[in-house]
Amino acid sequence: MEVRDKLYIGGAWVSSTGKDVIEVVNSTTEEVIGTIPAGTPEDVDRAARCAADAFGEWSSTSREERSKTLGRVQEALSARTTEIATLISQEVGMPFTLSNLIQVGLPVMSFSAAAQLATEFPFEEEVGNSLIVREPVGVVGAITPWNYPLHQIAAKVAPALAAGCTVVLKPSEVAPLNAFILAEILDDIGLPPGVFNLVTGVGPVVGEAIASHPLVDMVSFTGSTRAGKRVMQLASDGVKRVALELGGKSPNVILEDADLSAAVPAGVAACYINSGQTCSALTRMLVPRSRLAEVEALAVETAETYKPGDPFEGDTRLGPLVSATQLERVRGYIKKGVDEGATLLTGGAELPDGLDKGYFVRPTVFSNVTRDMTIAQEEIFGPVLSIIPFDSEEEAIEIANDTVYGLAGGVWAGDKEHAERVARRLRSGQVEVNGGGFNPLAPFGGYKQSGIGRELGKYGLEEFLEVKALQR
Repeated sequence: MEVRDKLYIGGAWVSSTGKDVIEVVNSTTEEVIGTIPAGTPEDVDRAARCAADAFGEWSSTSREERSKTLGRVQEALSARTTEIATLISQEVGMPFTLSNLIQVGLPVMSFSAAAQLATEFPFEEEVGNSLIVREPVGVVGAITPWNYPLHQIAAKVAPALAAGCTVVLKPSEVAPLNAFILAEILDDIGLPPGVFNLVTGVGPVVGEAIASHPLVDMVSFTGSTRAGKRVMQLASDGVKRVALELGGKSPNVILEDADLSAAVPAGVAACYINSGQTCSALTRMLVPRSRLAEVEALAVETAETYKPGDPFEGDTRLGPLVSATQLERVRGYIKKGVDEGATLLTGGAELPDGLDKGYFVRPTVFSNVTRDMTIAQEEIFGPVLSIIPFDSEEEAIEIANDTVYGLAGGVWAGDKEHAERVARRLRSGQVEVNGGGFNPLAPFGGYKQSGIGRELGKYGLEEFLEVKALQR
């Protein structure tokens, strides 16, 4: 049982002004594994004031000093990889082997990249008679989700610190324990007081207090589109800058000349990673009607290798969902898919055999899904694949773009040039071409209701900078 009874504010571990606590539940065993403070608006006010007080000194530090600080964070995270991966697998349910690579590996890379950018990024440039100066935006309120908890924290905190900003962080109350490890690391390396502050709690209380606080200059939020709209409304009162990384319903377009033996298994994997709890998951597989039967057979064969199980067992490919709430949500979508007439090929809303504890769901594949069905339009956040047939390439592109989202996508074709031509026509922030791998230095973010702004690499750093022109 990990009892965290203090917040990290102004360089010290302090008690919340409130008395309530939030329980953290192991998604596999359903046992309480920890508690955290349920922070208050008063806690946010204290943190924001500390961050504002620290901004002047931190923003004036040299880029070399900030780079060295971020490098020390990278080293400290790497040294605690097993501990952090174990904790996140308990909180979220991702198989432990993947947690090592993704849930810890990506945050390490974010701090490494930020350390390098701090020294290499062109913070100043000459344009005619003007010197263009990029300066830190100020106090950043960072509000992060539970599905890739430390990765999403690092994707905000690392570039914000590299830019010279100070931070007030609210991690998800569903998977918050890893954030305390980062706070310990930042404290241990001697980050100046107030540069980083951690206030835990629920979104309607702590998150809204951050988004509306007058001393917070920018809000960087990752989560649902619904919650992102609320953050934007609150931030608008102060005309704050916002960066929003929101939902997705990403298409995977498999064209007539694609190699199905490669495209379909890769597509199932891109839907099921982290038990489908991924905003950029490729949840809609668009396939030629003439090859639908082949695709169905390959998809079912692949999906049935994703047997749900304990994330700490070596052969587990599909861990539990994060919570009972999430389990019921996903099962509800599966039932709706059946009710609306989609063909259930494998899986279903029934709980998996032999798993009487934990928030497990069957890996599910639907076919003959039409573009207007609920499971083709709404983000499910579970291992549920919708196969949608098309009759022409033009129709495939039209279906691919026919949602309110535009976060990610994929295109498979017989040659890269063909795939790229179609990829350029998808209205989304990232597109995998013939299975191209995730690049942690490439910009990540979406079109339409998938968000505003970009994270990762130099594009993520730019979000935390204001632009000033000195006319000379």
